[in-house]
Amino acid sequence: MAEKGTTSPVLNIAKDDVVQYLKENQSFTEEYFIENATSEMVDGWITRHSSSRHSMAACDVPSWPDHAMHHDSKGPHVFHNIRKSFAGASGSLKSLLSPNKKKKTLRKNKSVLKQLDEKDLFMELIRDIADELDLNTLSHKILMNVSILTNGDRCSLFLVRGSKENRHLVSRLFDVTENSTVEDATHSEEEEIRIPFGSGIAGNVAQSKETINIKNAYEDPRFNPEVDKKTGYTTHSILCMPICNHDGDVVGVAQVINKVTGSHEFTNKDEDVFRNYLTFCGIGIMNAQLFEMSVNEYKRNQMLLGLARGIFEEQTSLDKMVYKIMVEALRLLRCERCMVFILHDDEKLLIPSQLRLSSRASMSREMSTVSNVSTPTPSDTEKEISFSKAFDLTAKEREKVEHLSPQDLKNVTVNTEIAKYVAMTGETINMDDFASQNRFVIDGETDKDHQIHSILCQPIYNSERKIIGVAQMINRTTDDHLFTDQDENLFEAFAIFCGLGIHNTQMYENALRLMAKQQVALEVLSYHATAQKDEVEKLKGKPIASVAEFKLESFAFSDFNLTEDETVQASIRMFMDLNLVDRFHIPYKVLCRWLLSVRKNYRPVIYHNWRHAFNVAQTMFSLIKAGGMMTMLTQLEVMGLIVACLCHDLDHRGTNNTFQTKTASPLALLYSTSTMEHHHFDHSIMILNSEGNNIFQALSPEEYRDVISVLEGAILSTDLAIYFKKRNGFFSLVESGEKTFQKPADKELLRGMMMTACDVSAIAKPWDIQRDVAELVFSEFFEQGDMERQQLQEEPIAMMDRKKRDELPKMQVGFIDAICMPVYKSFADLTPGLKPLMDGVVHNRQEWESLAKEQERLSTPDLQNNVKKGT
Repeated sequence: MAEKGTTSPVLNIAKDDVVQYLKENQSFTEEYFIENATSEMVDGWITRHSSSRHSMAACDVPSWPDHAMHHDSKGPHVFHNIRKSFAGASGSLKSLLSPNKKKKTLRKNKSVLKQLDEKDLFMELIRDIADELDLNTLSHKILMNVSILTNGDRCSLFLVRGSKENRHLVSRLFDVTENSTVEDATHSEEEEIRIPFGSGIAGNVAQSKETINIKNAYEDPRFNPEVDKKTGYTTHSILCMPICNHDGDVVGVAQVINKVTGSHEFTNKDEDVFRNYLTFCGIGIMNAQLFEMSVNEYKRNQMLLGLARGIFEEQTSLDKMVYKIMVEALRLLRCERCMVFILHDDEKLLIPSQLRLSSRASMSREMSTVSNVSTPTPSDTEKEISFSKAFDLTAKEREKVEHLSPQDLKNVTVNTEIAKYVAMTGETINMDDFASQNRFVIDGETDKDHQIHSILCQPIYNSERKIIGVAQMINRTTDDHLFTDQDENLFEAFAIFCGLGIHNTQMYENALRLMAKQQVALEVLSYHATAQKDEVEKLKGKPIASVAEFKLESFAFSDFNLTEDETVQASIRMFMDLNLVDRFHIPYKVLCRWLLSVRKNYRPVIYHNWRHAFNVAQTMFSLIKAGGMMTMLTQLEVMGLIVACLCHDLDHRGTNNTFQTKTASPLALLYSTSTMEHHHFDHSIMILNSEGNNIFQALSPEEYRDVISVLEGAILSTDLAIYFKKRNGFFSLVESGEKTFQKPADKELLRGMMMTACDVSAIAKPWDIQRDVAELVFSEFFEQGDMERQQLQEEPIAMMDRKKRDELPKMQVGFIDAICMPVYKSFADLTPGLKPLMDGVVHNRQEWESLAKEQERLSTPDLQNNVKKGT
């Protein structure tokens, strides 16, 4: 080591020794060049080893300096890490036109390009973008080339988006430097900067098509300094210019900032070069956009074809079909929520036209609750819009589709009103700022979970161009939440496939229903017959005993001592005593024939037979006459309720709705909810429409519609599932002191609860009658349980399990507490005349509870052991 103050000796080292050392110590060589090599040194290396301006294929870029440096492939690659920052701008591309890699001319390094004269440089940069069809890569090349031509530090490219009325710029690539890669500079949809036409520097250029050359950005009021604050970068000079297509329309805006040479200001020559180059860029961008549109269209067509295949593979279930459609729609249009509404089928094969007319008043009442909804009314005909069902699917829960029933759809919501409007007019609704519109507004509606920001709604047509449904796409998940014209066109094509699929599935389901109806009709006709002439004449000639003789007003009434014919005579007496025969001009012979036909149409099952129907009607008679309910009902309602009681279990098979569903019976295919109750109602209509059986023949059309509506609602109310759904509303009315029940909805609730009270009234009879009736009920239940074991190979529930017969008292207590006690207590609170029913239920509960405790005592292990030992 040299001492302080002395000069270090000069080493005499030959060049060959240094080269030899570097070759033998390549780890040191690589480390030295990575840390100390300048860009000029790398440019010089590239220039020396560049064979010609046409050079090598782009796919060979990853290896280009290494093999030229040395031939020993086992040695380390000195320039491997250095070249990454320079190769990123001109890396290999996979052609979008072919799955095979396409050989492309490699654009030369920036230092090499600067050695070319102006003409050659310009042509080189045009060749660089001429056949590039990937829009991101093309945009990146354009900005890199603009940086070379103008000596700019950073460049950005904005492309035009939106309709002609609402055009804006989006930042396709932002702040591209000479070392930026395509991936680094490209903005995703969520990151894109949106600039309206006329806003800021780029927006002004897009609107005016004028070049803006700013010497000092901070002195220009159009400059937004916020970006500089966020990035820490300081903008000095800006050159911004529009990119136009061959029609002169702006397709984008290119912006370069901070010239790095000379006075750091962009000159007029820079503007000319920039403008000339962007002329070619406009053509390239248009080509790339057209190609991108073609690729997207191809992808969409493939998705539509896939959808078509899926749709036509699934023809057996409308629910499964619509679910497939909705999943594809969410994926195709990228939305938060999808809804599909299916219109009612106009054909009602088993229900007479009078029934369908009654729904219009209901529709009018519903529409009257909507405010600020602009819905046109067709002038040539009254058009009724209602949906049979609807489906609701969200992107968050794609496995869980919500099914909306006709009852659910009666609730007025924005979605249903828009769907009705589209179904009525056939128009497409596309709203991008739903909160600001006042066209569809429902007073008091606040659904925080499903707030609408944007919505696209279109009708669904079948092959006959008839609207069969409506599809809604809600809240597009893109950054702008907008549905574009392209989305509308895609959705229209999508809806055509959906319409065909839905129509085919509906046709298939209709065919199944027709077959089921045919099977049910043949079964009914083979078993039942209308009353014979001699039977009618015999009944007509017999005297009818009084109400007192039959004890019809007593809540303790029992039919056990009456013959079959006497039950029919007692039914006639109820019609006569309620003044229904005279008031509604029912021919006596028609009444006799109808009652005999109804009796014949009950099967000889253990409990749900004619005698049960007669007892239910007798209880209704008692409620009206002895219970004081007449003041709350019209005579037309009274007749509808008595008829409903006599018909409410017509053609009962001794099995419940669950059994029909589990066995996939024709009835279950025909009616998806309240299966047996719908069948009882339809059967009652069939008898009324049979020759000589229409006891409503003297009614006016309006009275006919009303009494049929009462009849339908009352029979359906005997489904306990409907009772549980509606009873709280009735209980609330009674607790609030309601006594008149004048509102239509309140009256419907009252009639429904009266039907339930009558249907289960055996629970309020004297104890000896209640006990005998309970034995009949459970005997029928046990027969169903036996069939479930035999036919379905499954264990029945406790109340239908013969093996658990000992639990009958305990189950009766549960039945009274869950179903009977609440409704009878409410009626006792409503009117004192119905308190005997409540008293009967309370007494019978005590009896059943006593038996249950005795049964529990006998079933204890200690007692059983004592019995076995004889103690």
